[in-house]
Amino acid sequence: MKPTRFIESVNCAIDGILYTVRTQKHMRHHFVAALLVLTLSLLFRVTAMEFMLLALAISFVLFAELLNTSIEVVVDMISPQFHPLAKIAKDVAAGAVLVAAFGTAVMGYLVLSKYLFPLHRGILAMVGTASELGTVVSVILVLIAVIILKAMTGTGTPLHGGVPSGHAAVAFSIATSISLNTQDPLVSFLCFTLAVMVSHSRLLLRIHSVREVVFGAVVGTVMTVVVLVLFKGIG
Repeated sequence: MKPTRFIESVNCAIDGILYTVRTQKHMRHHFVAALLVLTLSLLFRVTAMEFMLLALAISFVLFAELLNTSIEVVVDMISPQFHPLAKIAKDVAAGAVLVAAFGTAVMGYLVLSKYLFPLHRGILAMVGTASELGTVVSVILVLIAVIILKAMTGTGTPLHGGVPSGHAAVAFSIATSISLNTQDPLVSFLCFTLAVMVSHSRLLLRIHSVREVVFGAVVGTVMTVVVLVLFKGIG
């Protein structure tokens, strides 16, 4: 029955939000991201205007996800069987969430980058600029480590499958080297974004599991940092 009192309407709205959080993993991801962004905004003590913009952008993403879920439920109720038009309706609703998320990411970058980038630059400066020889050696050692680990675990080949993911290890090794060489937060962000995309492609192709990809990323990053720091000390 349609609620007749305001408190009943509020309870229905909360039930809708809880249903979306329970059934939609993307909604849970949005809430985690919102919690992280709002926590950072408090730690960095952003201005009232910046906080308002972040809160508005976050609300827009959550609203889009709620609307997307409601459309999916209605479409499933009307068309339980597969229908091309039902697919289009769901795809368009999902596209609305993607557009909202992209806009929010841009907003978050514009607001938080001026607080995060100096911190990131300071951390890179503590490690120091990587040498050319150290960069080459780190990539070679990462490749050797990947081959040894695959031989020890008896899984995959040097270029296909196994523990850890060689593509992820090398991609993150190169991204780490570039980050330390340039010490530019934006360049670092773009390089690690590419490394994540390379790693994600291994998941899409079902060549590696998440554990293997994460392990490869950790191996590539940690070994590169250690080698570059040692070469810096030698130099």
